[in-house]
Parts: sequence; C-alpha cells; structure tokens
Amino acid sequence: MELRIFTEPQQGATYDDLITLAQEAERLGFGAFFRSDHYLKMGDVTGEPGPSDAWITLAGIARETSTIRLGTLVTSATFRHPGPLAVTVAGVDQMSGGRVDFGLGAGWFEQEHQAYGIPFPATGERFDRLEEQLELITGLWAAEGSYDFAGEHYQLVESPALPKPVQRSGHRGTIPVVVGGHGKKRTPALAAAYADEFNVPFADVEATRTQFGRVARAVEAAGRDAASMTYSAAQVLCVGADEAELERRATAIGRDKDELRENGLAGTPDEVIGKIKAFEGAGAVRLYLQVLDLTDLDHLRLVARDVMPAI
Repeated sequence: MELRIFTEPQQGATYDDLITLAQEAERLGFGAFFRSDHYLKMGDVTGEPGPSDAWITLAGIARETSTIRLGTLVTSATFRHPGPLAVTVAGVDQMSGGRVDFGLGAGWFEQEHQAYGIPFPATGERFDRLEEQLELITGLWAAEGSYDFAGEHYQLVESPALPKPVQRSGHRGTIPVVVGGHGKKRTPALAAAYADEFNVPFADVEATRTQFGRVARAVEAAGRDAASMTYSAAQVLCVGADEAELERRATAIGRDKDELRENGLAGTPDEVIGKIKAFEGAGAVRLYLQVLDLTDLDHLRLVARDVMPAI
C-alpha cells in the first residue's frame, strides 16, 4: 500500500506552508504530494490567506523537491481551457523531471465559480466537457506531429501539440491520468477510456469496493488489461499516539474524533493500520491521506514512524 499526502490549501495555506509540508513528506518517504484545485474556502469565504493556483504552486514545488510525485485531486475541467492546461501540466512534468500525475474532474463547487466569474454549466454539459478534455489533453501529449480536434465544446486546428511531457508511461502513452468519483455509469466508462488510476474519495470500505467493481467491469468491457488500472481511495487523516493527541488533532481541524473514526482514517496507529488493511482488502493499492492542518508536521512523522512500516 502506497501512502500519499493530499492537501486542501483553499482552507488556509500559503505557498510556504505547502513547500514545507511537501519537503517533509518527501523526506519521510510518502509516495506523493497532492493538492486540491479550488479557489474558495469551504465553510467560510472570508478565510485568510486566500486561494492559490494549483499548477502554479505545483510548479514551484517541482523545483524544490526531487523524488516525490506531484499532482491534483482533482483539477476542475471548468477552470481552464484544455489546450493551455495541457501546456501547463506538461511544463510542470518537465520541471519535476517526470513526477506528475494528472487528476481531472468535472468540477462541482458552484459558489467558487460565482466568486471568480467562472462559467458553471449544468451537470451533463460539465461531464461532456470533461470527456472532451480528457481526450484532447492526452491526445496533445501523445500526438506525433500536429494535432486536430473537432468536439462540440473544443476545436483545435493544426496544433503543434507541444510541449511534450517527460513521461510516456500512462495508459494512452502520456502522463498518468487520475479519474475519480461515485458515479455508477459514466464515471467508470470515462475511467476505462482515459485513466491510469481510479480514485474513490471519502467513502466507506464497502462503498469503495462496490465502485472499484464498477470500474473493473468497465475496464474489461473496454478491452483493457485489468492490471493497467490502479485503484485508490482518499480519506481524511487524524492519528494520535494516544486519545489526548487524537482529541487535540481533531479539534484543530474542527472535527469530532469519534465521527472521524467512523468516517475517516482516524484513531491510534493500530486502529489506522487496521482500516488501511480493510481498504487494501477492498482493492486499493494507494491511499491519499487528506491532511487538513498543514502546520502539524509531527502528524506526518507519526504516520511515517508508526503506520507506514506496517503496511
């Protein structure tokens, strides 16, 4: 089981907070450092210091780290035109020496779109745009020579399809692509067509197992090798060496420790190891640990010392 760190900087973090956490995660041996792609704090629109751009911060982190993988869970297809997004992500892949995983989703948080003047189409159109973006972006990265695309929402004519990413390891010969979600039909189909990794965020073990099954059947129906899809889950993290430490960490992120035990990856190290093994039994080979207090580096150190060796 690979453990990855997943942050939500829109909830209150500076670039300095992110780079410090990313460098410590790399030092401790976590497999990746991911961040969300949001422009508005959830629950309190007045929160400081304000949002940061996912790909600008990842570009900076790429130059200040050397081994840890970097990515988004997930970039919103509503935020950027797909052509320039392909250029941006390929550039960060080059800057990192080929350490990027590219998560892409349809977008869902309407309030942030209103706050920053971003169009927010209906659900069906957002998924249509997501599908076109997945095809277009991976097409640009994989193209030999110029690239054309004639979609309903996006059209490219004689694009030079540059720059190229360093990586060619993904399912479509590109940067590895992450798709995730809880949809029963279209989401598994999109994953089977375009993704190297499928992620189930913030669900219990049985719901995660069920969604993995849907995706596995879609992969089979698409004629893909079952081993070509990686399955992962995301869970909020709150670990304490004892009850007092657990209580302190839960309070710091505004959550109840017993609720977190039920709905997240929370408890003592032994409890967390047991739950990780349950997700492993459901088919997950990666876990994204959602870290909400980005200044608590001892939290990561505890997981690296008392959890990681057991899994």
